[in-house]
Formats: sequence, C-alpha cells, structure tokens
Amino acid sequence: MSDVRELLEGETALAAPALLELRPAWADVDTLVRRIDEVQRPQGYRLVAAFEQADDDAVAVAGFRLVENLAWSRTIYVDDLVTRAGHRQHGHADQLFAWLDAEAHRLGCDEFHLDSGVGPHRQPAHRFYFAHGMRIASFHFSKPAPAQAPH
Repeated sequence: MSDVRELLEGETALAAPALLELRPAWADVDTLVRRIDEVQRPQGYRLVAAFEQADDDAVAVAGFRLVENLAWSRTIYVDDLVTRAGHRQHGHADQLFAWLDAEAHRLGCDEFHLDSGVGPHRQPAHRFYFAHGMRIASFHFSKPAPAQAPH
C-alpha cells in the first residue's frame, strides 16, 4: 500500500519523473516544474501523488483542478494521470482515484471528468476508467490555433 498525499508548491519536482513519462515534450524536470508552479498552479492546478517507501519520487501522480461551467456544473477535472512504468499494476492509480473521489465529494462536486487519448496503446487506461465507473460522455474536438503574425 502506498502513501497518497497532495503535493504543495515546492514539492512539484517529486511528481516530475512520473509526469515526464506522460508528457515527454516538457523535456526536463526544471522546465516542467516551472510550468506547473508558475502557470498552472495559479490557475488552480493541484497534484496528488502516491509514494512507495523505497522511492523518494512519486510512483503515480494525478494533476487536477476544480472547474465550474454550464455543461458540468462543479467538477473535478483530471488533466494528468500516470503511474511510472515500473510501478504499474500495484494499485497506485486505484488509490489516486479513491483520493480524487473523496476530494470531489469534499468540494461538493457534481461530476468527475478526464479526457483520454485514443489508440491501441491507450486501451489499458480506458479499461481502468471503465472499471472505476467512468463512461464516455462526449467527443473532445481540437485543432491547432491559427499561426500568429510576427510582431
């Protein structure tokens, strides 16, 4: 059983090895930590992490925020959910989901949302979400923003 707790500003680097497995485009710990602490945390982004005794860094991490909108009302939205490759199938994500469910209840949320990429490599994640009572509720559409003219 792992220890699950929220990571506060100043502890973000403990989540970086896991988050970089999910978001390798951020390239390095310092860049990722600065992005989270300087941009995302001020917008309400929070981190919860699972730890094993033998590892200083988090073995599993969820990045989430409280959102309020007309479509979903008061909702916990999970931006990032990852378990490091060598620590999967040990119940860490289950513990994170239980923590997130309890936090959604504590905050008086009406719903719990996340988006998940598609493709054969995402099937284990989708099975996990279905097993935790989630369902496919909509399609999420996206496109790149138009290129900006040089200043």
